[in-house]
Amino acid sequence: MAFIRTLRGKTPKFGENCFLAENAAVIGDVEMGNDCSVWYSAVIRGDVHSIRIGNNTNIQDCAVIHATYQKSPTNIGDDVIIAHGAIVHGCTIKNHVMIGMNAVVLDDAVVNDNTIIAAGSVVTKGTFVEANSVYAGIPAKKIKSLSPELAANELHRIANAYSTYAGWYGEPQEAENTK
Repeated sequence: MAFIRTLRGKTPKFGENCFLAENAAVIGDVEMGNDCSVWYSAVIRGDVHSIRIGNNTNIQDCAVIHATYQKSPTNIGDDVIIAHGAIVHGCTIKNHVMIGMNAVVLDDAVVNDNTIIAAGSVVTKGTFVEANSVYAGIPAKKIKSLSPELAANELHRIANAYSTYAGWYGEPQEAENTK
């Protein structure tokens, strides 16, 4: 069972049909929508400010979601993919967004709809990321535009795939052959 902890009088709240890996940690002032998944070794730490997560969003292995004390909450929309090892800190992530593996999004940044932040990129403090775009680099800069329909559909498809994967973890396990 995942590590879920009440802190400073705030208990994490989860929507329907959420998957939490056994060693995921969700702490404090966190609210998550329906059909979300939090994967192995991911940490969502709502100890210093609120963290709000929409529907059909996945927080993959070793990702960290945090905020800045009394200053910058973290808000994450619907159909968001926070890939392996990413850090999302005190920022706003809108809908149909992918934060790539080991990417970092820092305080007061706003990542708009239908956007991809490439793996390993760093979105610096206060950056406004345009909708329907791909950003990459350190610091992250726009490298191309995406059609809104293509981006929304593709990112929704990936987010739905993680809902499917999460469903596998509720299936009965077959004993391994130990011979």
